[in-house]
Amino acid sequence: MSRLFGTDSAKGVAVADLSCEIAMQAGRASAAVLSGGEGKKSKIIIAKDGKLSSDVLEAAVCAGICSAGADAEGVGPVPVPAAARLAGELDADACIMISSAGTDGESSGIRIFSPEGRRFGKDTEEQIERLVFGIGADSVLALPKTEMGRMLHSDDAAERYIKRIRSAVKTDLSGLKVALVFSESCAAITAEKLFSELGAEVLVLPEPEDEFSSEIEMGLTKFERLMEFVPANGCDCGLAFDNDGSGCLAVDETGKSIDGDSLLAIFAKDYKQRGKLNGNKIVVNYMSCLGLLNFAQANDITVLTSGAGDRYVLDRMTEEKCSLGGEKSGHIIFLDDSPIGDGQLCGARLLEIMKRSGKKLSELSDDMQRLPQVVFNVRISPDKKEIWKNDSVITGLIKENEERLGSEGRIVVRECAGTEPYIRVLAEGPDFGSINKMAVEIAQNIKSRCAASRPRQ
Repeated sequence: MSRLFGTDSAKGVAVADLSCEIAMQAGRASAAVLSGGEGKKSKIIIAKDGKLSSDVLEAAVCAGICSAGADAEGVGPVPVPAAARLAGELDADACIMISSAGTDGESSGIRIFSPEGRRFGKDTEEQIERLVFGIGADSVLALPKTEMGRMLHSDDAAERYIKRIRSAVKTDLSGLKVALVFSESCAAITAEKLFSELGAEVLVLPEPEDEFSSEIEMGLTKFERLMEFVPANGCDCGLAFDNDGSGCLAVDETGKSIDGDSLLAIFAKDYKQRGKLNGNKIVVNYMSCLGLLNFAQANDITVLTSGAGDRYVLDRMTEEKCSLGGEKSGHIIFLDDSPIGDGQLCGARLLEIMKRSGKKLSELSDDMQRLPQVVFNVRISPDKKEIWKNDSVITGLIKENEERLGSEGRIVVRECAGTEPYIRVLAEGPDFGSINKMAVEIAQNIKSRCAASRPRQ
């Protein structure tokens, strides 16, 4: 498993896990590996979110870049999708983005984007890792001394991002009232201004006004508050952005949540009607719901699957020349406009479809009919990785339940990587009681046969 680059980025609790030393070494190694070549002064863009810890890591990364002889150009706080395109726009060799990582909001991550707005290949990442961690003969300490780089600054990155989305979304959104919630998202840097400039009336979900209100709200997430706020304030739609601004979930005018699968169905139908759905194909990962697969089949749209994570969705989209793909989490990739999931572009595209069609969001989302779904994650012993697939008890139980469901449902059992390996069990079908029983039975058998053994007392 990669020591520095995971599915998305190097991540860990800032300063503690993702230390300033590692951040500085990552900056220096990146400058050494990604240099533009002889005769060209190398430059790397540094972007960040608004967290205090990002300032600390930014200083460390910039120190590493400059010590390797490259210039480091800081652009300040921007959403991750904005950072992805900056290297190309500012004639740089790469862009390093420092932002929240994972769902906890506590971890920080370092992502490196190419001038094309994509993640560098595995060979390049491994080369950077070898330098950072001193694997074999490679080490940042062994890099030759060179002329120091300079610290540069640019302050128009956020405006560049807003302008880019405005050029992609040409529909006037006036007449639509949208509520926004940011949580700790770096989308807060640009979203309110963007949607206002697109013509929508914008309301931002307010924080609780006093200590008593905070106590009442303790049991509610901000998304749940948004579900109450939207109908209470007569909004046509609510949009919630994840920590790094690359994902978006919605709420319809009645307060019902709209996840990434529903959004993909809405976008796929619109793209097909307008002749923009390349090959009539979309890419999803294996966790996407059966309702989306049934919707696609009914609308003569081919569904291609990938592994879980933006990187794998994008790889499959590029391979198959697809214009649309995404995940249940709300990471939607519009490849003609962006090489990365972009929450604000997703929200703007959704409002554009509402305005153009004249339909309410509840009407648009009703085109996809959901089935009950149950998911369990079961941790397994490292020595059981892959071996469980040859356990006849487990595989027999899976096959038996698949035959019971037939074409009306499905069972998906996949091994997932992580700090500790685990198996994800997904069951989906018309009756919740039945699929829940199936999923529990499979999960319990996996746990009893594959869980790590406990030491004897």
